[in-house]
Amino acid sequence: MYCSSSVSVHLLRGGAAIGLIFAAFFLSSYGIVWAVIAGVGAIVLLRGCPMCWLMGLFETIKQKGRASHKPGV
Repeated sequence: MYCSSSVSVHLLRGGAAIGLIFAAFFLSSYGIVWAVIAGVGAIVLLRGCPMCWLMGLFETIKQKGRASHKPGV
């Protein structure tokens, strides 16, 4: 449910979300609307809270490990 297609895509999404979180703090002086837009964008990229993103990262790593250790492949 939380997994991405690859670990690198998951990390890119997390990096972009961190950038949007910082942007939300910096944009708050220009108006609350821009800060809210950046915050919502971060939530969408994280697919929820930062803990949800972290659980997804662990699940993605676990799923990739399971796929590489299939017997007979």
